[in-house]
Amino acid sequence: MRRLVLFGLALAVLAGVAGVALWASSGSGGVQPPGWYARTVYPLEYEGAIRASARRNDLDPALVAAVIYAESRFDAQARSPHGAVGLMQLLPETAAQIARETGGVAFVPADLDDPRVNIRYGCYYLRTVLDMFGGDSVAAIAAYNAGAGAVGKWEAAARAEGHALRVADIPYAETRAYVRRVLEACRIYRQTYGDRLRRAS
Repeated sequence: MRRLVLFGLALAVLAGVAGVALWASSGSGGVQPPGWYARTVYPLEYEGAIRASARRNDLDPALVAAVIYAESRFDAQARSPHGAVGLMQLLPETAAQIARETGGVAFVPADLDDPRVNIRYGCYYLRTVLDMFGGDSVAAIAAYNAGAGAVGKWEAAARAEGHALRVADIPYAETRAYVRRVLEACRIYRQTYGDRLRRAS
């Protein structure tokens, strides 16, 4: 009996590995990973704060979750070598400016350790760059990573050629990879978590 149980467990593990291998070998472009794998590799926390700040800033909650995933893997204590802090990896000086623009009167850098504050300010900034680039998600996601100044130049060059900024137009390899990672994560978060990240109508 014990052998049968162990054999069954081994088959289950092999089936799971085969499913992941099939997903990975497809290049994952447009193919949904197995549900258990997606939930393991693409975790979701703080969905209440994500939905609330996304609604306040007219954002897709799945996009917010994808940016958090790309920035910090949902580690609220994450720190970058450049001084960015928390879930959405905000620089304290950027957060201080956002606090002033949104009526905050007592911001201190330690506030960014609070997931709700970090998500609220990160969503405000994401909305800002989306508006700056006319709602173009590729340009906005690139700006979140590389800064609006650089992306403005890339977008202007793309428009001069008669098209919107494409991922392939981004000259920074790190930013190209970042934009692809966020777009793929957004698709997976939307499909995997459904109602937990439903956009408010």
